[in-house]
Amino acid sequence: MSRIGKLPIAIPAGVTVTVSPENVVTVKGPKGELSQAVDPLITVTVDGAVCHVTRPNDEKEARAKHGLYRALIHNMVVGCSEGYKKTLELVGVGYRVELAQPQVLNFSLGYTHPIYLGLPKEVKVETKSERDKQLLGQICAKIRSFRKPEPYKGKGVKFQGEIVRRKAGKSAGK
Repeated sequence: MSRIGKLPIAIPAGVTVTVSPENVVTVKGPKGELSQAVDPLITVTVDGAVCHVTRPNDEKEARAKHGLYRALIHNMVVGCSEGYKKTLELVGVGYRVELAQPQVLNFSLGYTHPIYLGLPKEVKVETKSERDKQLLGQICAKIRSFRKPEPYKGKGVKFQGEIVRRKAGKSAGK
């Protein structure tokens, strides 16, 4: 049995989890509402304040999807109750980012042109917290791809706490 898949999902107060006959799981909470279609191989049941994800057999496809859907549903529950946040930092002289319009970021990353990135309505730049972990990860990866940290001075966009592998013989600050 999958170690991840067999773990029950605790549903906090204020969050409701419903499973439709079409096997679509919907999670509603104070931060919003998310839904996920689940493969017919996987069975999702809600018992009070606990959600269980089970599989009918030990076939390879069922084993692969068991832990996946349990993790997706858990992420939806956490996102609708607490939310997620990611912190990025700009390293480099003159690198900056500003909110050009209500959902548009303007990046100045040392190129000859500014980079504009339109954000989905679910992402709030000021609060830095989100409910959809997958969407937030995609946006952060896209922002990081504009200027990845380089190995000499470490300039670029990196996740907070990320260690940049530097070239041998190069020291910080030179």
